Amino acid sequence: MSVLTVAQAASWAQTLGLPRLDAQVLLLHALGRAPHDRAWLLAHGDDALDAAAQTTFADATQRRLNTEPIAYITGQKEFFGLTLQVDKRVLDPRADTETLVEWALSCMADTLTLEMVDLGTGSGAIALALKHSRPDAAVRAVDASADALVLASANAKRLGLAVTFHHGSWLAPLNGHTFDAIVSNPPYVASDDAHLAELKHEPLTALASGADGLDDIRVIVREAVRHLKPNGWLLLEHGFDQAQAVQTLLGNQGFVNVQSRPDLAGILRCTGGQWKTVK
Repeated sequence: MSVLTVAQAASWAQTLGLPRLDAQVLLLHALGRAPHDRAWLLAHGDDALDAAAQTTFADATQRRLNTEPIAYITGQKEFFGLTLQVDKRVLDPRADTETLVEWALSCMADTLTLEMVDLGTGSGAIALALKHSRPDAAVRAVDASADALVLASANAKRLGLAVTFHHGSWLAPLNGHTFDAIVSNPPYVASDDAHLAELKHEPLTALASGADGLDDIRVIVREAVRHLKPNGWLLLEHGFDQAQAVQTLLGNQGFVNVQSRPDLAGILRCTGGQWKTVK
């Protein structure tokens, strides 16, 4: 490839089928600039790329065309105002999951001595967002993947957020602990869902959960009742068509005030309920 200017490089990537925004983000990454500094690209469109930046951009473009998430290519992702390190050990955090964080914070707004846990924490996105928003809260996070916990712990340390991490399956490592809120973005895709092929770069264990995608949610709902304080909340992210099924699971387990919340596209993406008051 001959030497390209900044504008020519972006145009080249788009001719290969890369969306304009993706091309800009990857170009900024190759140039060592902030991912939101797109105005710089316009102002420096005639600047020539050096050989190293051009090679980095070409490699990143091919990886993205092979459906690899941008977060894995750049090594970072913005979530709830925090910059997280992200790689193939964990799920790429989605903006829609911020709905879950906002809901948890709303439910806990009047709780003074607050204890929360994030199940299946991955990069630590939810737990760290909660701790950043409520520095007074005691926040724990659980993951079955030791590799994920290494990354989540590194994110917590870099951000200066004191979250306690536990290795294990869902609530199993938390015997004796009860919480005001249990939140989770668990695997919820059916194991034979054709869309899994499009997510080939992300860890399958963080995505698929049985024939109907609800196996892990069933376990969490069942286990949560032993780990919630009176009037505590269980809040779950789920698939676009699973709200009613999750509401039913919660209701059958004895949760009250069961309800669902929409994501950024207006799809019911999170469902939760409150554990009944002990009488």
